[in-house]
This record gives sequence, structure tokens and C-alpha cells, in this order.
Amino acid sequence: MEASDDENPFDTESDRIQSEASSTSRVDISNPPSPPFNPSRQLSSETTNSERPFPAQAPRRQSQQLNFKSDFCCARDRILHSGEDIEILITDAQKTSVGATSPYITYVIQTGNTESRHRYSEFESLRSSLVKLYPTLIIPPIPLKQTLGDYAVKQGKAKEDASMIAKRKRMLQTFLNRLARHPILSNEHVFHRFLDGEVSWHEVLNSPPISLLPKNILKAPSHDPTDQEASPAYTALPNPSAAHPLRNPDQRFLDSEAFTNKFAVHISGPMEKVTRRTVKRWSEFAQDHAELGAALNGSSLNEAGPLSSAIEKTGQAVDATYMSTTKLVQEFEQNWAEPMNEYSQFSSIIKKLLAYRHQKHVQYEMTQDGLEAKREQLEELEKSEHEARRLEAALGGRGTVSLPSSPSQEPTEEQLNDHAHSISYVPPHPGPNPARRNARVPGIGLLNALSYTLHGMMDVDPETARRNGISKTKETISQLEDALHLAAQDLKYSSSTIQADLDRFQRQKVADIREMAISMAQSHRDWCKKNLEAWEEAKKEIDMIPDHPNKLPSPPQLPTSSRRDSTGTLNGR
Repeated sequence: MEASDDENPFDTESDRIQSEASSTSRVDISNPPSPPFNPSRQLSSETTNSERPFPAQAPRRQSQQLNFKSDFCCARDRILHSGEDIEILITDAQKTSVGATSPYITYVIQTGNTESRHRYSEFESLRSSLVKLYPTLIIPPIPLKQTLGDYAVKQGKAKEDASMIAKRKRMLQTFLNRLARHPILSNEHVFHRFLDGEVSWHEVLNSPPISLLPKNILKAPSHDPTDQEASPAYTALPNPSAAHPLRNPDQRFLDSEAFTNKFAVHISGPMEKVTRRTVKRWSEFAQDHAELGAALNGSSLNEAGPLSSAIEKTGQAVDATYMSTTKLVQEFEQNWAEPMNEYSQFSSIIKKLLAYRHQKHVQYEMTQDGLEAKREQLEELEKSEHEARRLEAALGGRGTVSLPSSPSQEPTEEQLNDHAHSISYVPPHPGPNPARRNARVPGIGLLNALSYTLHGMMDVDPETARRNGISKTKETISQLEDALHLAAQDLKYSSSTIQADLDRFQRQKVADIREMAISMAQSHRDWCKKNLEAWEEAKKEIDMIPDHPNKLPSPPQLPTSSRRDSTGTLNGR
């Protein structure tokens, strides 16, 4: 365990939040209480493992179990947690213009016996809402929007492209099923209402809990950003940048960031390039075989007899290669290229998740620094107040009171009374000065009035200002102590929840890549089997072609001669 782990405010062994360079004697943050327990926002115990970092390998098994529930918020919740293997299906994509001035594509979602319809922008708003509601969870991605290049190439037909719509159907269906199998997100009622065809999605977006989301989730509780009973001390928390460095970073999350960056570079770099190139070349290979098969079938019409049948059968074998290759490319795109693209998006999502946790850690350290600075400021103000009181007592006149040298020692009541009597004596007024009264210069009165007003605005009683500063500083310290306690609590919750969801994601990734590899192997096996059958049939037809009549007979074998080799003699052997 490194030294930075000793400073870790979410240490799993001791849960200590201590810093040798700072004093926290006035606020107990050694063991901040956990947020209020909410079963729908807690990961199961089998997914939490703070000792194993994100890059660790997970067993090859599907550990995602549906949590047992006895109370359901709605019919969709009952369907999703019925204990059966329920799969959400997108059965169709239809073009419509209901509620809009221009036509758009709506996707038909079937959950059990329930059917709902949503357009792409509504899927997008669902995901963005879940990201704000659950800032410590990995929210699955949705397919990306069309690029400007797609719109430029297809000239307004990009939204109606059949291949793009089919791809969106598959990836949006994957998105919904990942939500349905998540141990926390599957309990979210906003998700249930999205699957309900009788609820207006616009109404959902403008009603709680989405309408209660704060503008800045960094100044809201990590466990529930919509909590209306959250402490007002959250407003005192700073708003740090994701690039702000940490004094005491957690090594676990440094490892997770390094692994995620490495994974993202590999997925979006070499893997994406070779996948795109493979799809392109297989597609060109299939297209070439389509043209070759058509040419062979046309050529067979110009021949007769066994030769015509053999050419036709060869063309059919080439056509079978074209069809099997086309199917191979489709399966490769669906079962390999699209999941790889999804995991490239997952890497960006995890980066943002780790950035949120980084900002929460920076927020804790900045609050701690601000608290220490305010405490030092309070000490200076109290020291100045003590010195001012001593100076005032020393200049008080005859009844000078010798105040104690320490601010903790208060003067006695007798000393204070003598001091008050000495400063209460006021000498008699000498009366007006007739000479000065008659020496006024015209216009000077206005200047004197202005000067008096300005001095009244600028001159502030230093004693009052000092005491006000002490009072305000104490209030700020009290608020910062509460804010520091909340920051420590949020950091502890964020770290444990993010680590648990990273572990769950790692198991999911291992299982998904295993399924991707198996699907690729099955696709190539089926491709080879279909081609082998087609070409074996073509070979049988080709074998029925008789030998060419002009074929030269096989040369007879010459008898072996016992004559001496002259070349051997010439070479001296």
C-alpha cells in the first residue's frame, strides 16, 4: 500500500480521512456516514470488490442475476423482474409525421405484451437523463448520430437509409436490454415509463425526478442528485475542472484510467481500422463473385452438352460463394463490428465516469484547503482584535487597564468598570470661535459638505469591520466544515459505486467478447461448409466432361539402357 493510500478518504480498511498537513480537529470526518439506503441505487454485494482493480480478469460466466423483488412500482417493473428471461424487442421502424412538421422514423418497442413507439431523439433524451440521475454508473451507449458526410453523400436521404435504420434498430435494442439487465437501472421508473406506450414522453421529461435535476450535479449528492432535502452546504462546494491535479490520487482509479485509455486506443485505432478494411474487402469479394457468376451462367448458354452443364454448375457455385460471403459480411458487421463500435463508446463513457469521480476528489481537497485557509484567517483576525483591545486599553487615559497578554484571559469586572469610567469623561465644549465664524469663503460650504459625505462613505470603523470579519469568517468555517463532511461522504460513495460498476462491466465485457468470438467462428464455419458443398457439386459436373479429342497420348516409358554415360566420362567420373 502506497503512501497515497493512507490519505485515501474512502480507504476500505480504515475509512480514514486524515491529512498530516491539515488540521481537522473541529470537524469529525474520520468516518462519514453513508448516504441514506436506497435498494434501487445499491449494487449487489457480489459485484463489489474494491480490492480488485478494473483491469483484473473476471471469470467466464454470466453473473448478471435479476434481483428478487416483492414490490413493483408498475406493470413494466413486474415484467422486467418476473424471473423469466424477458428480452425487449424493437420489432419495426416506421416512417411517420405525427406531432411534427417533417417525417421521421419511429421505432416500435415490445416489452412482453406492452408496445411503445419512440423516435431516436427520445432515446437520446432517456440516456442523457439517466446519466444525470446516476452520475456514478456506466450508462450504456446508443448509436451515434448521422455525420455531416452521410448527409452530404445521401442528399437528404440519410434518415431513410435502410441499412442505417436496421443498424439503429439492433443497437437501440441492445441499449434497452442492457438497461433491463442492470441491477440498478432496471429499477428506475423513468425507464419503465419509457417502455409504457400510454405515457407521453414529453410529460415524463417535465415531471419529477427529471425536472428536479440541478444544473450542476457536482453540487448535488452523488447518491441522489434530485434530493430536495440535501444540505444547503452543497452550495459551498467548489466547481473544479476535470484537468485539476490531485495531491493524493487513488492508485486504483489511476490504474483504471490507464487501462481505459489503453483499451480505447486499441479499439478505436488498429481494431477499428482492420475491421473496416475487412468488411470492405469481403464486400468487394462478394460483389466480384456476383459478377463472375453472372458471366459464367451467360457463357453456359453458348455451349452444349456436358460442357454447358459444367459451366452452369460452376457459375452456380460462384453464386453460392457470393451469397454465403454476403451473409458472412452481414454477420461480421452485426456480431463483431457493431459490438466493437459499442465498446469504443463504452471507453468514452468510462472516461467521463472517472472524470466525475476525479472532480469529486478534487472538490474534497479544495474544500479542505479552503477550510484551512479560513482557519488561518480567523487566527489572524483574532490576533488583530486582541492587539487592538490592548492598544485601546493602553490609550484609554487615567484609568488604563492592563489587559492580559493572552486572548484567552479576560479582564476582571473591576478593571472594565475603571476603564469605562476613564473613557466616559468628556471635557466641556469651548464654545464657538467668533473669528473663524466670520472667515468663511463663499463656495467652501459645498466642498465641505461633499468632503464630509465622502468621508462618511469611505471611513469605516476598523473595530466594527474587524469584528464583522471575525463573525463572517466563523460562519464560513462552519459552512465549510459541513461542506467538507458532505464532500467526504460523496467521495466515499462515488468511489465504491464506480468501482463496483467497473467490476460488473469487466465481467460483461469478458462475456460479450467471448460471444463475439464464438459468433465469428460459427459464421466462418458455415461459410466454409456452404462453399464446400457448392464446389463439390460443381466438381462432379466437371468430371463428367469427356477428355479432349486432341489430347496427346501419354508418352511411353523408355526402357532403361545399360550404355555408359558419356557425360560422366567427359567429366571425369
